[in-house]
Amino acid sequence: QVQLQESGPGLVKTSQTLSLTCTVSGGSLTTSTSAWHWLRQPPGKKLEWLGVIAYDGSTYYSPSLKSRTSISRDTSKNQFSLQLSSVTPEDTAVYYCAAGNGWYASPSEYEYWGQGTQVTVSS
Repeated sequence: QVQLQESGPGLVKTSQTLSLTCTVSGGSLTTSTSAWHWLRQPPGKKLEWLGVIAYDGSTYYSPSLKSRTSISRDTSKNQFSLQLSSVTPEDTAVYYCAAGNGWYASPSEYEYWGQGTQVTVSS
């Protein structure tokens, strides 16, 4: 059973970089066709996809956030990370990591989800 766990600061100041890590157990970041996603849900808003790192290390980002988003991985630790730069209070949200098959899959198709972690950006 694959399990994902988000970790990182719950409070970030405006203009700083938000950094979160997702630790994977029971599965491997390099399993063929696997894809490892970051998403968020601001209060009162819909779930928003941020980006993905595929099993081969390739990355894809939401066009609206591409200039501020970076996803990387550490295969030795079986972790992948999200960095979102120049944050504002509008980046306040519950952030989720998730996993599925194929980087192009939609959230409804993801097989595994972390529990989510609240990140608040203070002005």
